Amino acid sequence: MNQPILACEDICFSYHNLNGETNALSHISFQVDKGEFLAIVGPSGCGKSTLLSIIAGLLRPESGKIILSDADTVRIGYMLQQDHLLEWRTIWKNILLGPEITKTLSPEKEALALKLLSDYGLLKFKDKKPGELSGGMKQRAALIRTMVMEPGLLLLDEPFSALDYQTRLMVSADIGNIIRASGITAILITHDLSEAISLADRILVLKKRPATIKREIPVHLTLNENSPLAARSAPEFQELFTLLWKEISDEYHEEN
Repeated sequence: MNQPILACEDICFSYHNLNGETNALSHISFQVDKGEFLAIVGPSGCGKSTLLSIIAGLLRPESGKIILSDADTVRIGYMLQQDHLLEWRTIWKNILLGPEITKTLSPEKEALALKLLSDYGLLKFKDKKPGELSGGMKQRAALIRTMVMEPGLLLLDEPFSALDYQTRLMVSADIGNIIRASGITAILITHDLSEAISLADRILVLKKRPATIKREIPVHLTLNENSPLAARSAPEFQELFTLLWKEISDEYHEEN
């Protein structure tokens, strides 16, 4: 039996302002197994990023709870839509920012950073500033900055949305392969249904706000090559895409 690394139990959350209350999440419950890659999709504005912020501990749910196995030792990494690299620091200095802030910088961390830079094809760019790199390279650098902290759970909030389509396709495939090889547990939020199918082991579909879980879809693809790019040619891919598209489009039709 797989061991859950994360359990969300009956999570509810609302935003409050002078104009009143906006319900964002309603009774969200699910688990994520160790080493699993979970994707979450749903209509725009349904609360996907809010859910990720609650898991990360940036927001507190109004009710329900987040349970992390080995909570004292499991680090959470959070990769956002923008790379947020600091332009006045080199790529090397950007990558080591986390260990500097947490006072965990060591020769071992530097060795890990060098290995990751080499593995991701950025070693020769380590002394460049972010403005000298392409969008895809900056996203790889942002991932290395996250990975150097050795997270047990990686949260990805539409990390490829700012890239053009061709770059997005290549970078998402590269990062998907990297995450798979590392064995890290990952949760991806995306509006790209093809991306969700090609990267995830399982997909949660959320209903429109206040979000509830509408459907859970396991992803089982017949592959000759285990990679996100090859997944798009799997015989089951189109059927899964059509199913997801129907689930999402039904939400928009109900709204209108």
